[in-house]
Amino acid sequence: MQPADAGLEPRRGDAGLSALDLRESALFADKYASRPPSSIAVVIAAYNEQATVAQVVKAVPASLCGLATEVIVVVDGATDSTAQVGAESGALVCDVPVNRGQGAALRLGYHLARLRGAKYIVTTDADGQYESGDMERVLAPVVNGDADFVSGSRRLGSTASKDAMRNTGVVVFARLISILVRHRVTDPSCGLRAMTADVTGHVVLDQPQYQASELLIGAAMAGYRLKEVPISMKKRRAGKSKKAGNFVYGVRFASVVLGTWWRERRAPDRSTKTQRS
Repeated sequence: MQPADAGLEPRRGDAGLSALDLRESALFADKYASRPPSSIAVVIAAYNEQATVAQVVKAVPASLCGLATEVIVVVDGATDSTAQVGAESGALVCDVPVNRGQGAALRLGYHLARLRGAKYIVTTDADGQYESGDMERVLAPVVNGDADFVSGSRRLGSTASKDAMRNTGVVVFARLISILVRHRVTDPSCGLRAMTADVTGHVVLDQPQYQASELLIGAAMAGYRLKEVPISMKKRRAGKSKKAGNFVYGVRFASVVLGTWWRERRAPDRSTKTQRS
């Protein structure tokens, strides 16, 4: 049964793909048609990360929780050799010619993972700040059936960041989101997370940036079971962060958090219970 207000429906799952997404998906599917799929897709969004992407791809374990992995790198309009280096490192690469933002790249990556039949999706960053050894810790509760969406938490674990304002922002936004979704969150912007592929096909993902908080809030308000586990975050191996300065980043992040919460609060009932009944 269609909800009375279907305005949000086109943005959800595969229906929210743009013409560019569809074109790149078709090219990707044709390119890797002979490549056997894996149960776990490790999705990485990358923009001008030629110096680190090889190390990140090669560090992904061949299996996690006893299931085979494959790495999907969505190159977001890079102007360097990120795509070539990623492919040479063994990843399945989708080289998008336009820079649209990490959120848009991950949204496409989730679709590609579902297209190849992945049951579980893990994300990590292309800059090498997350430990590949933490992937199994993040994924295990999902595979074991204890959670649908698991996010790593630097606050429960450790971070090499000495940026006091950025670290304070993590605490403030974690408390805000915890109040909004009525679930304790300690780290709302961690890039290392795991989920069932179904989660990415159900929640609305509009944001070209700051997609971690949109995904988290959307999953929580859709009724998916959330969990956090401690992880370690290292210093960036090379290059520099693509994020804006602290003030601008904070304002934009707050806008996404509040905007997503308000959108989901006003949306028709899209709980997982309703969808699965």
